Amino acid sequence: MSTFANQLKSEIARIAKKEIKLETPSLKKSSAQYRSDIAALKRRVAALETLVSKLSKLTPHPLKVEEATDASPMRFRADGFASMRKKLAITAQEMGSLVGVTAQSILKWEHGKSKPRASQLLAIAAVRKMGKRDVQERLLASK
Repeated sequence: MSTFANQLKSEIARIAKKEIKLETPSLKKSSAQYRSDIAALKRRVAALETLVSKLSKLTPHPLKVEEATDASPMRFRADGFASMRKKLAITAQEMGSLVGVTAQSILKWEHGKSKPRASQLLAIAAVRKMGKRDVQERLLASK
């Protein structure tokens, strides 16, 4: 029985090798094609990154907050901010929605515990230029 088992085993191995030889060339061909495609994509990405860096050097950089305003730099006073909110007759929550922050931030600014960022100073300056009617219209539009 052992010779029969050995012959069966060797026959199975021979057929398996034959099948592998038939499948291997197509796998090698597709593998080479995939590697070629990947290399082409890497070259394309490198070219696009180079183009982006060149274009970023050509475009002007955004202005800083000091450059965006008039000659005078923006300043913030807590008591002036609180009186502006009272003059407009709005709550801290409403002022926060106009400026784009929370009511908690508004109260901290008014009490002098923190100061607004430069981007928020621009929003405060825009609110400062509004009247009561403009503020109420903007608040109604945002609801």
